[in-house]
Amino acid sequence: MKMTYAAALEAAMFEEMAHDPRVYMMSTSVPAALQDAYGPVRVKRMPISEATMTGIAVGSAGCGFRPVVHWRSVTFAFMAFDQVVNQACKIRYMFGGQRDFPIVFRASYGNGTRSAAQHSQTGYALYAHLAGLKVVLPSGARDAKGLLKSAIRDNNPVVLFEPGRIDPLEEDVPDDDDAVPIGVADIKRTGTDVTVVALGYMLYAALDAAQQLEQEGIQVEVIDPRTLVPLDVACIRRSVQKTGRLIVVDESAPTCSMASEISAVVAEDWDCCRALRAPVRRVTMPAVPVPFSPPLEDFVLPDAARVAEAIRALVAYT
Repeated sequence: MKMTYAAALEAAMFEEMAHDPRVYMMSTSVPAALQDAYGPVRVKRMPISEATMTGIAVGSAGCGFRPVVHWRSVTFAFMAFDQVVNQACKIRYMFGGQRDFPIVFRASYGNGTRSAAQHSQTGYALYAHLAGLKVVLPSGARDAKGLLKSAIRDNNPVVLFEPGRIDPLEEDVPDDDDAVPIGVADIKRTGTDVTVVALGYMLYAALDAAQQLEQEGIQVEVIDPRTLVPLDVACIRRSVQKTGRLIVVDESAPTCSMASEISAVVAEDWDCCRALRAPVRRVTMPAVPVPFSPPLEDFVLPDAARVAEAIRALVAYT
């Protein structure tokens, strides 16, 4: 069945709430169909206080529930950063693993949506830095549904990041109970000349570039990591050992980014170092707030042309 990203996430919520009565949702705006089906106790429309929702989620998870908190935007998620950093991430460890804390936090990020600087941030690298937290970044509707199901069933806190500009795209989503495993990357396109690891919405720029370069005889392997923590390091390293070249495409700023982390896990591996035929390359946005001006926003964000340029440079490197 063809579904948008948002519809796939809602389908996952319907299925998991039917499967497990401990699952409930909180958000400042809730899907009407979901609330009609499960009532206001399990589908709670909350005041605009991300900190309150997050604190309630941590406490109720410790009491045996499985909350899903929809922060809506990563910008709003920062209002609850203390509850995540000092409570959700650490509390299972501080209890010595004697109690599970299954929580899902959902947040969309808005690059490319003409939302200006305060609503155009990725944020996932900040959360990936927090020990005790899993971070997933589905790039399409199929993975969004499957990863949300896995996140709800996980006994640890998980943050699911949703690319804000992806929703108009539809994808075939299976009408079954399949969950996508956390920590497993997906090779979207095989190739032998260069490995491109593309995060979230950047997958589409990478695939467009790979299709263009096929006409030039360049075979690009494109990997969608899907999960940032835990990262499927083995998949990425195997690909780099085969191609000898790595480009990471990330629409965050480069400093302390996931692009930097992925580059590091390749650089630290001796087999990858021996296989590399060119320096690792990051394609990111610059370290600037995202402009509101559409031409300027398009200028700072990575696109297929920039990815293709980076691939050509690495293939030509001697």
